[in-house]
Amino acid sequence: MAEPEQLQLPEEPEPVSAEAVLRELRLFELRCQGEDVPDRLVELCLTHGLGPVALANELLAFVTSKNLGIELSSNGLHAFEHEVLIKRSSRVPQKRDNRYSGLHDVHSLQELLDEEEEDELLAAYTTPSKNSQKRPNSTPETPRPKRSLSSRSPYALFSPSSFSPSVTPSQKYSARSSRGEVVVSFGSIQGPSWSGQGGRGCTPRLFGSPEENLTKAYKFMFQKALDTREVLLWRIEVLGDALKSHHHLEDFTSLSLPAQELVTVLGQIGCDANGKLNAKSVVLEGDQEHSSGGQVPLDLSELREYSLFPGQVVALEGTNSTGRRMVVSKLYEGVPLPFHTPPEPTSEQRMVLVACGPYTPSDSISYDPLSDLLTVIARDRPDVCVLFGPFLDSKHEQVENCQLLGSFSEVFKLCLKMIIEGTRSAGSQLVFVPSARDVHHDYIYPQPPFCCPELPKDDKQRVHFVSDPCTLEVDGVVLGLTSTDLLFHMGAEEISSSSSISDRFTRILKHILTQRSYYPLYPPSEELNVDYESFYSYASLPVTPDVLVTPSELRYFVKDVLGCVCINPGRLTKGTVGGTYGRLYLQRDDTGGERKSPCVAAQVVKI
Repeated sequence: MAEPEQLQLPEEPEPVSAEAVLRELRLFELRCQGEDVPDRLVELCLTHGLGPVALANELLAFVTSKNLGIELSSNGLHAFEHEVLIKRSSRVPQKRDNRYSGLHDVHSLQELLDEEEEDELLAAYTTPSKNSQKRPNSTPETPRPKRSLSSRSPYALFSPSSFSPSVTPSQKYSARSSRGEVVVSFGSIQGPSWSGQGGRGCTPRLFGSPEENLTKAYKFMFQKALDTREVLLWRIEVLGDALKSHHHLEDFTSLSLPAQELVTVLGQIGCDANGKLNAKSVVLEGDQEHSSGGQVPLDLSELREYSLFPGQVVALEGTNSTGRRMVVSKLYEGVPLPFHTPPEPTSEQRMVLVACGPYTPSDSISYDPLSDLLTVIARDRPDVCVLFGPFLDSKHEQVENCQLLGSFSEVFKLCLKMIIEGTRSAGSQLVFVPSARDVHHDYIYPQPPFCCPELPKDDKQRVHFVSDPCTLEVDGVVLGLTSTDLLFHMGAEEISSSSSISDRFTRILKHILTQRSYYPLYPPSEELNVDYESFYSYASLPVTPDVLVTPSELRYFVKDVLGCVCINPGRLTKGTVGGTYGRLYLQRDDTGGERKSPCVAAQVVKI
């Protein structure tokens, strides 16, 4: 067991100190610039009643939205306090207008619009009471400009601001710089520019048999604790067989029996406290066959290097003289699955564009970033466009306050229509991946695909709705896709010591491939609702993908990990400013008998 002072129990929160705050910041790779910054961080915690974890989360969101980098300065903290903390403490919940609650059709929506214009006309001639909601100054002599019916009516075609109460586009997004700048490059391309063939002769398809893929909605919220345990034990058994075969290990022994000599045990990494994993709180939860699911604390002091996270299935070698604590001397790492070898590989080059929502800035429901992306697609004509949610972000302020004129599903369908019609001239194959932040969709993981049966006949052949996560095949090249921010979730839980891999992103991606799962973390993040009955069937890697696309709030990158090209294209918008998207060239070349990565080149580009 961990020492008492290292336990983070709900009844005794961790005291605020400079060391505690800096430890949380290091999890997100944030650094302090100046000797007075740590003391200033502690002052902010005490002044505004925040713990180290809450302050680190708020700071990460602030520097990400402002694109300030990872260096925290005194001026940056001053702006953070005035723009976030002071507004946060003075924020008063707004009373929701009952007129916009519930579902409406286009006729009732038009009636609501007429009522709103009538209310505004009456308000211009009356004196508001002291308790009434404050309105902008507007008199009959200086009337408010009449809104165009075509931009607000549900009968009109979808425009970027059709469903927003404010038709003003984001000024910060419009004033962004470095448009089209390439911020990350991988490999090399032949020719002066990036362009595809508009999807000619290219048809993405789900990898594997139909029963191995999640293609429709399913019932959830009915799982039992015993069923979850069975899934986890089965996963330990399967990965244990792979470890035994790869490392030529003898049979595993029970971790609860005293052993003076070296023994090898199998289990899953866990934490003996309610807080985050640390070197003193690591326990091993044994398998069912040899250890009957028991657990034992681990002493890692003799390990020269390690990288661990909760839920990781490992084989360990060490001594357990008392049966109550195991001193680990060797850690056996997992092995990834083999790559897919298509029976009839094609050598034609394909261009794939990947982008992740939100597709609106945080200060308005204006789909200008999406419109700019459609312009890029029309210009470059990629063969496949993989678009990750959220398409209507549940974390958007106007969505949280239900300030949209129309139901969430209506807005999504018109957004979908905008994308399909905007890419029709390019002819690109469209792949839509849902997100847990899509406000209109099922909030469960694995997440079923969107359901849109009313697609035009001409577009049904090029529009594909897939699940999250999903394994896709494009001309023999296997793509692993997930919109869940597993880099952020695992980065907050993973611990390491003197690891030969200094880059945390590379370590996490290696864990994903060797643990053979799109989400190996257990227990999962509080943001994620996992249905473990469907988890083993639809969230396991069938093969090691040639390309793994993992969008994240963290910094964009392209990396080659164990032969798999992993790309984080970032998000299309970062708060009120523009973000990034990714593009890849895929071309399989299996000549010579030796496998070559089919990802010829990749880039991350600013929108």
